[in-house]
Amino acid sequence: MLEKAKQLASQEFSRLSGREIKAEDCFVVWFSKTLQNWKALVSTNKITSSETCGDYAEITHNGDKKETYVDVYAKVSNRAIKD
Repeated sequence: MLEKAKQLASQEFSRLSGREIKAEDCFVVWFSKTLQNWKALVSTNKITSSETCGDYAEITHNGDKKETYVDVYAKVSNRAIKD
């Protein structure tokens, strides 16, 4: 599951960035599995945050439908909120 998540993320990062991003260039930030479903949040250091193609992928596997969905995000904002 983790390797599949990194492979799918690398394929989408490569497609969107126009250059090769290998699965070994990706790392899993978070993973969860419940019954036949799972989700992984995957990122890479090969894409900078200034690039608009996105460097963070959400891989969601629907075990009932035997489908996996890949959503890619780019950071738009980061601000500190004081307590």
